[in-house]
Amino acid sequence: MLRSSGVLMPISSLPNHEGIGTFGQSAYHFIDFLVNSGQTYWQILPLGTTSYGDSPYQSFSAFAGNTYFIDLEILYQWGLLEKNDYENISFGKDPENIDYATLFHTKRPLLEKAVKKFLQDKPNWTAYQDFIRENEKWLIPFAQYMACKEHFLLESVSNWDPPIRLRQEPALSQLLAQQKDVIDYHLVTQFFFFRQWYLLKEYANQNHIQIIGDMPIYVSGDSVEMWQMPHFFKVDDNGQSTLVAGCPPDGFTKGGQLWGNPIYNWDAMAEDHYQWWIWRIQESLKLYDVVRIDHFRGFESFWEIPFGSKDAAPGHWAKGPGYALFKAVKEALGDVHIIAEDLGYPTPEVAQLLKDCGFPGMHVLEFAFDGNDSIELPHNYDSNSIAYVGTHDNQTGLGWYLTASDQEKACAENYIKRHPEESVPEMLNRAIAASPANTAIYTMQDLLELDDRARINIPSTLGGNWQWRMLEGQLTPALADKLRQLTQIYHRLNPAYKG
Repeated sequence: MLRSSGVLMPISSLPNHEGIGTFGQSAYHFIDFLVNSGQTYWQILPLGTTSYGDSPYQSFSAFAGNTYFIDLEILYQWGLLEKNDYENISFGKDPENIDYATLFHTKRPLLEKAVKKFLQDKPNWTAYQDFIRENEKWLIPFAQYMACKEHFLLESVSNWDPPIRLRQEPALSQLLAQQKDVIDYHLVTQFFFFRQWYLLKEYANQNHIQIIGDMPIYVSGDSVEMWQMPHFFKVDDNGQSTLVAGCPPDGFTKGGQLWGNPIYNWDAMAEDHYQWWIWRIQESLKLYDVVRIDHFRGFESFWEIPFGSKDAAPGHWAKGPGYALFKAVKEALGDVHIIAEDLGYPTPEVAQLLKDCGFPGMHVLEFAFDGNDSIELPHNYDSNSIAYVGTHDNQTGLGWYLTASDQEKACAENYIKRHPEESVPEMLNRAIAASPANTAIYTMQDLLELDDRARINIPSTLGGNWQWRMLEGQLTPALADKLRQLTQIYHRLNPAYKG
């Protein structure tokens, strides 16, 4: 990666009147902002479906898209909705926060109406059939899974009747035949999602903006993968997880982090020459220009916890596939554009895996100021790395400073040499811009100088996360100019910038 920069901004956080960010006009405006400020990258969070807890890291499928991101205005332009279908509907009262409960009840009927119109009039029918044919390997099982899930009133797959949970015939075929309309709904809405996303990505790429997408290392326990291919996970004879994922206790979380995702059966995946992972990465590289793999250290070793534990403390470390997985990926796909999220529990083994793969790792400035020569201090950054003030899992820059100790504040200001007229977020952004890291990624919250009320996620907490939204009008020409000046000073301008 050449010396460059970009902005981390979730699709969900874009402003509009639809209750959540979408692939509509505000997304195109955001790309224009990136162009005008000389950026190269737009980093987003996972695009997958969300469920309990609203986390994009707990999806019903490793491949399907979040239908909340389908833009209603574009459906109107396609002739599938009328403006009065959605213009007078309230999708939430607070424009700065997503109301998922309201969205759950308001968006589905509108999408159902659009699907009915689509199936009746058959616009873009050839493109739809092509989409099904090209994606049937994941698409058909996903639509079937969701149809079964709706039949069981959205219960987790672990609570379904055994014949359906275990995919036994003829019970499964009989149920799917009864659920044909629901299956069609999920097929068509996935077509809407991907058609809108690829149009948006095409606009970004035409304007020399590359998309950094996020791929969670794990899948959800309530997912089509657990239903369709349980042999790839550590499960019992009934398809129930025996071990789940998380992180061990540390200075931030006394009981560790209990994520609850099923643990991969790496032996079974190795016997299959990692074909599922090769396919998953290949599909991700269709969606994005660069793929950030979350929790990369889990490929070297991972924390597995007995199912049913109250927290992560009873877990233990187990060995992952290591370089063998990425060797197989390289042999199948060639050199791939991947960022390794290698934060937390640094070990020589993880460092060696990163070196063997050649992927850039990550640095977070907020972790740097403990008074020691931390690897998170910018002078220690390798050029083959990505620099952040914080990620979606951290406080905003201003939020961190307001809660930091006096020693941490003094260390930061002495190290960075804060200018008298400089705000805290400006100081922190300047530090990563000036670093040796080839890529600096700023969060939108830090560019807007927001405190922790704009924080995206607090790990190991349920509720109140993934809600922040930017307000309309906050992407000003003055902000673009300010970011462009920072970008130009530290030689990170997009080579295609023509301002």
